[in-house]
Amino acid sequence: MKFNTKVIHGGQKHDAAYSAVMPPIYQTSTYAQTTPGGHKGYEYSRTHNPTRNALENAFASIENGKYGLAFGSGLAAIDAVIKLLKPGDEVVSTNDLYGGSFRLFTKVFQDFGIKFHFIGMQEASNIEAYINTNTKLIWAETPTNPMMNIIDIKAVSFIAKKHKILLAVDNTFATPYLQQPLDLGADIVMHSATKYLGGHSDVVMGALVVKDKALADKLYFIQNASGAICGPQDSFLVLRGIKTLHIRMQRHCENGKAVAEFLAEHPKIENVYWPGFENHPNHEIAKSQMKDFGGMISFTTKGNNMKESIKIVENLKIFTLAESLGGVESLSGHPASMTHASIPKEEREKTGVVDSLIRLSVGIEDIDDLIADLKQALE
Repeated sequence: MKFNTKVIHGGQKHDAAYSAVMPPIYQTSTYAQTTPGGHKGYEYSRTHNPTRNALENAFASIENGKYGLAFGSGLAAIDAVIKLLKPGDEVVSTNDLYGGSFRLFTKVFQDFGIKFHFIGMQEASNIEAYINTNTKLIWAETPTNPMMNIIDIKAVSFIAKKHKILLAVDNTFATPYLQQPLDLGADIVMHSATKYLGGHSDVVMGALVVKDKALADKLYFIQNASGAICGPQDSFLVLRGIKTLHIRMQRHCENGKAVAEFLAEHPKIENVYWPGFENHPNHEIAKSQMKDFGGMISFTTKGNNMKESIKIVENLKIFTLAESLGGVESLSGHPASMTHASIPKEEREKTGVVDSLIRLSVGIEDIDDLIADLKQALE
């Protein structure tokens, strides 16, 4: 199947009971057994649930993986990956990453003896200087949040394999519609399925996808042992969202391009960060590993004034000022005071997250309305 068919049919089969086209919501915690251990593959819904299994199969299909796992949130999925490690192990992570990931790494797992190195990965060769015998994982986002930096997944994968290190890629911003990290050499793909996969801002969920059975078995064990699973209703909602992922992403990309070009020409704007621009660092890599450039954009205003930037996001009418991204509706955010507030000012500014930075999640509304909204808020 090609991708546009996979999002609808990939990994799916009609329900065995009544041939329902959509997987039913199995709102149950437990399952009857005829004798101890005598069941139909389901004992307890923390371990397995038919609705969640259908979703996990869909996750695996659209990322060209073999095994999918659905969690209660994106951070729960990341938590499971780090639990593959033990005290003394080290992780090399991109320094421009989601603030929640940074918080989990530094405020939770660092206290358990895991060491994290946060570095710029735009040049993959920078990574090797931080690898030693204790390094067990490379963690990458591409495009990064919120600076839209592009990391060469193939090049990083070559380094990871050379040193027998796992490579995990947060694919939330790109989605499997735009890039498939497992095909580029990654071992683990992670998604905040809250975002584009769900697509309608009505569910919180995380996903992991892998190809290797031994790695999958370890992650399934952690998932069951730690218990951070999602419920069947949420599973149903994300399954439904995935079925329109391809057509939504096409419009996100079209609108994103138009918004980026408008902002780049506006006299009050200093910088626009969007990987579709030819002068964007690693634009050529983005072209080679992505199908299009997405609907996420960040920009700064001339003068780098925080109060002025806050006033802009307050004045937007169609772009809603809110946490999160990837829904059908357009959202705006101020990373320094919202998504990246957990990162110290000195550290966030090193990566470009300055006080005036505004992040846009460009939705699928009429592009004329979106540009008119930005124009009135800026003026």
